[in-house]
Amino acid sequence: MPKIVNHETQRRLVAEAALRVIRQSGLEQATVRKIAEEAGLSVGSMRHYFSSQVELFAFCMNIFVERVEKRLEAFELKGPLLTDLKRLLMQFLPVDEERTLEMEVWFAFHAKSLVYPELRRLSANIQDGLYKASRFVLEEIIRNRLARPNLDIELETEKLYALIDGLAVHKIMQPDRLPAERLESLLESYLAALCSG
Repeated sequence: MPKIVNHETQRRLVAEAALRVIRQSGLEQATVRKIAEEAGLSVGSMRHYFSSQVELFAFCMNIFVERVEKRLEAFELKGPLLTDLKRLLMQFLPVDEERTLEMEVWFAFHAKSLVYPELRRLSANIQDGLYKASRFVLEEIIRNRLARPNLDIELETEKLYALIDGLAVHKIMQPDRLPAERLESLLESYLAALCSG
């Protein structure tokens, strides 16, 4: 009797294998042959799950989106507000093994998105999610009447978005210079500067 294979489960297993190869060897070395070997498949059977390498990369990026969304859905407000907002923003920074892997692979994908339109759209969606999270932080500070007078929400949203994005890059590139405690301190300082008093 032929073996029954769940197509979506197998696609996810192949994608996880691809992520391991990319983490170990870099995106340029993530050939179909290496990914197939890591997944325990033949090169030919890989075509049953992904028609192209770009389709596989897009699927991998969507796995990252799912992971971030799950973390945000599980996020609980415990108070005080600024502490909660700092913890929320820390979800986007590579401060543990899982988020570091996501960020390293994300940077490799981001470079590919300059070449492949399929990845560019996904990249833009992920960046848009970070922008919306930054906007949410500003809106919460204003809604809770903590904001300093005449705070420019558009300008501060862009600044916070750039800060989180930049901190993520610097943490990946110089991990020893920016331990998690330093990242938290920088976020605390920025959030405090948004507030009056």
